[in-house]
Amino acid sequence: DTVLIGELYLDFERLCTYYGEDLDGCQLPFNFHLIMDPWRADVVARSIETYEAALPKGAWPNWVLGNHDNGRVASRFGAAQGRVAAMFLLTARGTPTIFQGDEIGLPSGVIPPDRVRDPQEKNEPGLPGHDRDIARTPMQWDASHFAGFSSVEPWLPLVPGHESCNVAVEAADPRSVLTLHRRLIALRRAHPALAIGDVMVLTGANDVLAYMRCRGDERFCIALNLGHEPREVALPEAAGGRIAVATGLDRDGEVVGDTLRLGPDEGVVIAVTG
Repeated sequence: DTVLIGELYLDFERLCTYYGEDLDGCQLPFNFHLIMDPWRADVVARSIETYEAALPKGAWPNWVLGNHDNGRVASRFGAAQGRVAAMFLLTARGTPTIFQGDEIGLPSGVIPPDRVRDPQEKNEPGLPGHDRDIARTPMQWDASHFAGFSSVEPWLPLVPGHESCNVAVEAADPRSVLTLHRRLIALRRAHPALAIGDVMVLTGANDVLAYMRCRGDERFCIALNLGHEPREVALPEAAGGRIAVATGLDRDGEVVGDTLRLGPDEGVVIAVTG
């Protein structure tokens, strides 16, 4: 654990040097910790605090869930936990980066050997990290033959099940992964606390990550169960608040007491009163 803390500190310290001593370097050097580190409540909580401490004064943070070099979120974390990860990304302090397909819960592709396009995989097949084509399959817009991506066969195959996992289907589903993303983005845009507010970690234990976002009189508490079993967590900071969004899009308006019960792979955003 001590080694992990040290590694996190050094990684974030190195990352933050790219901003430059007087913010004269990169404006937004990518923070890939959500891709590299274990998806655990204690690790993510520690990452938030270490990152915030390492940032130069005036620097703006960012978080990245996926990119074109790694498997998609729904496959790395599982479909249910992918919703939790999306809730973190869109309520964390900093610019969120969503890789195409993650907003509809698109899993990694299945690439037959004769369809491989990635030069690394072609030159050194089977080596870890060289199967990057799995994240580069076409965006799936609708249930048509080529998923609305093109009128001819694309250079990489569609992900199996594109008839149901596509933008058109999910846009019409009030509880889809796409709807969850749209709800969270709308909430973030409407409330300065979620867009540019301060962050304070409340807990990162027993699979539960909880933190506050605050600006002026606005306060939001975000509680995320990064595990696959139900969890109960004491959150007096959120008492009296109401759930604004849940990952299942099924708890709107629920009043929160001193203790919050979270289902497996569930997260909630709580608008705190007072």
